[in-house]
Amino acid sequence: MSSRLLSPRAPGPALVDLGERPTLLDRQRVGRPRRARPARAPRDRRRVAAAVAAAAAGLALAGGGVHWLLTSPRFAVTEVAVQGVSRVSVERVLAAAGIARGTSLWRVDPTAVAERVQGLPEVRRAEVVRELPNRVTILVEERRPFTLVAGTRLHWVDEEGRLLGEATRAVAPAVPVISGLSEDEVAALRTTPGPRARAALALIRSLLRSGGSLLGEISEIDMSRREGPVLYTVDGIEVRLGAEDWEDRLARLQGVLAQVASQEEGIRTIDLRFRDQVVLQRGGRG
Repeated sequence: MSSRLLSPRAPGPALVDLGERPTLLDRQRVGRPRRARPARAPRDRRRVAAAVAAAAAGLALAGGGVHWLLTSPRFAVTEVAVQGVSRVSVERVLAAAGIARGTSLWRVDPTAVAERVQGLPEVRRAEVVRELPNRVTILVEERRPFTLVAGTRLHWVDEEGRLLGEATRAVAPAVPVISGLSEDEVAALRTTPGPRARAALALIRSLLRSGGSLLGEISEIDMSRREGPVLYTVDGIEVRLGAEDWEDRLARLQGVLAQVASQEEGIRTIDLRFRDQVVLQRGGRG
């Protein structure tokens, strides 16, 4: 046993590794850096390139398909049918539609064709249907004649006041004829009725709502007066209606006409413009 004292400052004896290092551990190096795996960028680029090529091929195929649809004789229009017309001729509808035979069915724009057909005065609404493989059908809703407007000539108008064309033969409309509009006001009926034309149509609708026999007794509505519409009965009596309260005044008129019919002496004028008062003027219509 050694008598030397161990001092903290003195170097200690060499330490001996009493354990054996296994072979596996002996070959390992602590802190050895790992090799980075090779990047996969080339493979990813190949995949992207393949996807782009596939998309381009799809677009080319689609473009070829569209070209075939637009040029194939199978879809060339061979028939344009018109349904729902009675007053306007099929030839006028076809001319307005402007669909040439042989046009590709896929090049026909239904909205544009319908708008052109609706430009005809007699047409209220149109619908265009493409039918495979080569047929187009135009469905037409015509404007219905409602009454006549008297200018230098007689013209038919529908319930909205749209001009339909001249009356070519003698007719007896079911509602009063409208008179007293200027030539400019009559011409405006092709697109938008003016204030006096709209007022006359509103008065006719009031007559229709009144019921009874009053509608059949009125033959004309004159819109030329500043004080409001003037009605003329089938017997030639002038009825001054005024510019307001038509519903109430028409209700009074029905009773007054019943009384007038029982009198021997003819009545020339019935004035309903005053509240709660009816003014009668005797004599024939001048």
